[in-house]
Amino acid sequence: MQHDAAGELPDGVEHVAYPVVSGVRRAAAGLRLRAVPGGLVHGLDVDLPLHHDAPRVATIHDLSVFDVPWAHGRLRARAERQLIGLALRRADVVLAVSAFTADRVWARFGRDSVVTPLAPGRAMRPAAADDVERVRREHGLDERTVVCVGTVEPRKRVDLLAAACEQAGLPLALAGKVDGDAVPAGARHLGYVPGDDLPALYAAAGAVAYASCYEGFGLPPVEAMACGGAVVATRVGGLPEAVGDGAVLVAPDDVDALAGALRDVVLDREANAALREAGVAAAAALSWTDTARTTLDAYRSLGVRC
Repeated sequence: MQHDAAGELPDGVEHVAYPVVSGVRRAAAGLRLRAVPGGLVHGLDVDLPLHHDAPRVATIHDLSVFDVPWAHGRLRARAERQLIGLALRRADVVLAVSAFTADRVWARFGRDSVVTPLAPGRAMRPAAADDVERVRREHGLDERTVVCVGTVEPRKRVDLLAAACEQAGLPLALAGKVDGDAVPAGARHLGYVPGDDLPALYAAAGAVAYASCYEGFGLPPVEAMACGGAVVATRVGGLPEAVGDGAVLVAPDDVDALAGALRDVVLDREANAALREAGVAAAAALSWTDTARTTLDAYRSLGVRC
């Protein structure tokens, strides 16, 4: 694992660390890694070491590089396709973060998957009212502002979201990594928002919106729900199973439907409050403990004692 993540491991867990790198260098480091002696190797994001004879488990988050290759750079898509194909050929057990991703793995590769859903982290919970007001004040938000959090990339469709907000007459604020020319007209870029402030940001917004055209699971909307955000998202990929009844879902690429949903959620106070309550309840149904149990069962199916 990359050494900056070592602090996330419980005490007593052995690990092999390599430098913080990305892209081709990250993939190469993972493939070259010689794992510590033990009973199993688990690639949490596709990568599996080439030189290890223990049972192998690979987690697949999505097949976007196959299904929507236009949303990635050409070289990255080609490299990721090779890594995923290699992992699926070599893995003894495949884990998928959603039933949708498991179906896509079966359709393209003929491999069965164990579904291990993601869940919000412990820090993703409703913020104190004072923190919500502070974040709202610091970022110049009001109760009508629609917020979108995350790295802007083509499949996130922030252009569609901006058009929907303009049609609905609602301000849009983007938080996260955004290239200067990727901020659509009419939207405001908040820049990087510290992780400790995200729960308050989700609650401060009139709505938290995700107009993505493809998601293997959809963790950001689930995290927003867990923090009491009123979430509006597109009905794509793994999003419906991830959010359950905790978000309003609309058809992808339908600016009119998205604008109407945002308008209803933001301007109807009773509907807004009910959606926030439903979101917290739906997110609470997702548990890392349940995911850990399912993962351990997958390990044991390979004869690993744990």
